[in-house]
Amino acid sequence: MALEKTQWLSVIVPVWREGATLVPVLRALAELRASGHEVIVVDGGSDDGSAETAAPWCDRVLVAGKGRAHQMNAGAAVARGEVLLFLHADTRLPATALADLSRFYHSDHGWGRFDVRLSGRRKLFRVIAWCMNRRSWLTGIATGDQAMFVRRNLFEQLGGFTDMPLMEDIELSRRLRNVTRPFCIARPVMTNSRRWEQQGAWRTIWLMWTLRWRYWRGESPDVLAKVYRSDVRNHSS
Repeated sequence: MALEKTQWLSVIVPVWREGATLVPVLRALAELRASGHEVIVVDGGSDDGSAETAAPWCDRVLVAGKGRAHQMNAGAAVARGEVLLFLHADTRLPATALADLSRFYHSDHGWGRFDVRLSGRRKLFRVIAWCMNRRSWLTGIATGDQAMFVRRNLFEQLGGFTDMPLMEDIELSRRLRNVTRPFCIARPVMTNSRRWEQQGAWRTIWLMWTLRWRYWRGESPDVLAKVYRSDVRNHSS
């Protein structure tokens, strides 16, 4: 069946062990669904009932192998929309998201991202978000926290996300940037600051910048993923 003109957006949410926090995230997407757009949740094999929790709050639940890149590709493969939006499970779209994305849809841009804001109230979190947004604007590189969106035909033309354990968002946005600069939406998504709060803001900043630097220098994402997981495991609260 052909899509109605209003049904041009597919929101793909990769999850893993998000059962306790998933309902508010998906409930916030109810307006998009009421407008005819679809929400697809792709579970990476959670053992906490994430898939069952998500089912009443989305249009489709898939269970795929663990790995965000693999999960997002799986969701994209079954999505019906002309625009694919990849939304992390700890990130919420602004109330104006549909209107903002409609401007993108009617533009000649191939992909884009939102500015980001962190949920914590510390002034440092505002500085971190400003730096993330400024860096993205200057480089044309986006991260998954910024709710990347891309036209389906371009996503398929580029082969989707490379199946890698870390930096899949940066790797894809580099390829997308070679086609066109991103469509930047200034109204921010709200990303949970728990990672910075649990691991320490400065430690997390140092870790992420170090990993990106090493990736830029050509180190394997598999090696960097082990470094990331080791740091998180050793400094978890």
